[in-house]
Amino acid sequence: MSEKGINRRQFLHTSGLVIASAALAGGGGALLLDPSTARATAFSTLDEHTAKTLLTMSRHLYPSKSIDDDEYAKTIERFDAKAKADRDFAKLLQDGVASLDRASQGKWLDASDEVRLQTLKSIKGTPFFQAVRGTLIGADGPYNLPDVWKKFGYQGSSWQFGGYLNRGFDDIAWLPKD
Repeated sequence: MSEKGINRRQFLHTSGLVIASAALAGGGGALLLDPSTARATAFSTLDEHTAKTLLTMSRHLYPSKSIDDDEYAKTIERFDAKAKADRDFAKLLQDGVASLDRASQGKWLDASDEVRLQTLKSIKGTPFFQAVRGTLIGADGPYNLPDVWKKFGYQGSSWQFGGYLNRGFDDIAWLPKD
């Protein structure tokens, strides 16, 4: 440390440790720390392994370089809220993650990308897989976040502004002009 105090990196590191300690001391649950955004996500129902597995599974099902882990984590927060209110849903998620681990003969998170993909393909008809997939493409998924819309150039709904003829029609710059 310099005489001026701590630098930004030291502050973020220290505050992350304080947040992690407080979250874990305050009742358990899982905690995901994203060092790139210095955002801590504490879960009240999902354990850390389940939360991390769901986040990684989300990235495998709907991969995008444009969507940050932080935005996928917002969907996992919704899973956690639903699991808190619905014990059957919590069990579905926990059992689903356990089935991924069993199918990959260890922790699914530690498996190669090929094993992860094959494991996901093998469970695609299960209620667990369908619940995760359905949430990701639905209203609670990352593709329904205005911050994600901006990354893809989508302005959002236009009906309240008179429709796309008055807002957004023919203003895309990424298509070639023929």
